Amino acid sequence: MNKSLTISAFLGAIFCANTIAIAQNRIEFKEFKLENGLTVLMHRDNSTPIVAVSVMYHVGSKNENPERTGFAHFFEHLLFEGTENIGRGEYMKKIESIGGTLNAYTSNDITYYHEVVPSNYLETALYMESERMLHAKVDTIGVETQRSVVKEEMRQRIDNQPYGTILQETFKRTHQVHPYHWPVIGSLDHLNAAALDEFMQFYKTYYVPNNAVLSIAGDIDYEQAEKWVRTYFTEIPVGAGTINRPTAKEPKRTEEIRDIVYDNIQLPAVIQAYNLPPKKHEDSHALSMLSTYLTGGNSSLLTKEVVDKQQKAVAVAAFPLDLEDGGLFLLYGIANMGIPADTLEQAIDEQLEKVIANGISERDFQKLQAQIENAVVSRHASVAGIAESLAEAKTFFGDADEINREMDKYNRVTRADIQRVAQEYLSKNGRVVLYYLPKSAQAQQ
Repeated sequence: MNKSLTISAFLGAIFCANTIAIAQNRIEFKEFKLENGLTVLMHRDNSTPIVAVSVMYHVGSKNENPERTGFAHFFEHLLFEGTENIGRGEYMKKIESIGGTLNAYTSNDITYYHEVVPSNYLETALYMESERMLHAKVDTIGVETQRSVVKEEMRQRIDNQPYGTILQETFKRTHQVHPYHWPVIGSLDHLNAAALDEFMQFYKTYYVPNNAVLSIAGDIDYEQAEKWVRTYFTEIPVGAGTINRPTAKEPKRTEEIRDIVYDNIQLPAVIQAYNLPPKKHEDSHALSMLSTYLTGGNSSLLTKEVVDKQQKAVAVAAFPLDLEDGGLFLLYGIANMGIPADTLEQAIDEQLEKVIANGISERDFQKLQAQIENAVVSRHASVAGIAESLAEAKTFFGDADEINREMDKYNRVTRADIQRVAQEYLSKNGRVVLYYLPKSAQAQQ
């Protein structure tokens, strides 16, 4: 149920290479707002009889009490327990019984619930999301059940997964002031210590209409869809609690942080992390293109040079985690057999220094533009992708039409911009470098 930032997620987060550019079509939508503060976005696509229904709550791990971390991720699970009108364990079964699919994820900034159903069941999906928002079953049985679920998830995704702690170990060094420094999955000790009324208060504060965007995309009639939304969501009251929006700013570091993490692995890994500005910053698109140039596919720079030609790594990846308050440009490499971590680091740094000094060629830039355009179009090739992008645009930018400006912003990025952001953000001064080494190496120290 979780799509939060984990090593398993970012190991595969690379754009495909050798793609064909396609022009971006404008995504039309309608928007309205209920008196209780719920923003509603609707996109009509009658080409296929399916509809995506999603709710994005503007709450992630950064909004938590430092003594109660993991609440947002915990609620990602807990809100599938059932409601006052939907029996325990029946939520997923009801959607699946009508031929639908559903899922959810939590990040540092948001929690997102979504389902795709046959369009003749749109009313059912809206009813169920309204139930989640108004009548969720937050009780002792559900809390104890989900504590066990989260414990097992920690064991599988982090404790027993090779390199599973990379994000956790990286963020606590890159973000020492901002609440991004604790992991999205949080602390099991905090969850165990929390009383039932603390969970109930978190629900009443954050899972409320004035902290949410409802996004609907697919085979819909605008008038009927709006009527159902008003029927099921108008009665939900405005949230009663005070929403915590952290104001802490991570200070700019001027010295490199280096450390070693010993893990249950066979091949060493090198992780480099560079702090980034907030998600809405004008450099975000150039940084995204830079990451694609470095590791986006088999013909990317680091893949060709470090993996294929030099054979110093079995895998490399670089991508910006563009978080609302300022994330990370994360780069990692897993060393080939017999290659020490410092040798791999040197090979990666040599390629980064070339980009910083020389930029990229016109030929590579044209290929990069095609990759990016294809990625944008592909993301909006499904109603589920459109529903999510509309919700993200409204949540983070305050304007759902930002979805139609994305390609324009990429098109405005120049070769000089890519070199400039490499120079500005990929400085060794202030970066975090971690070596992941086998536990056997620790015994030899």
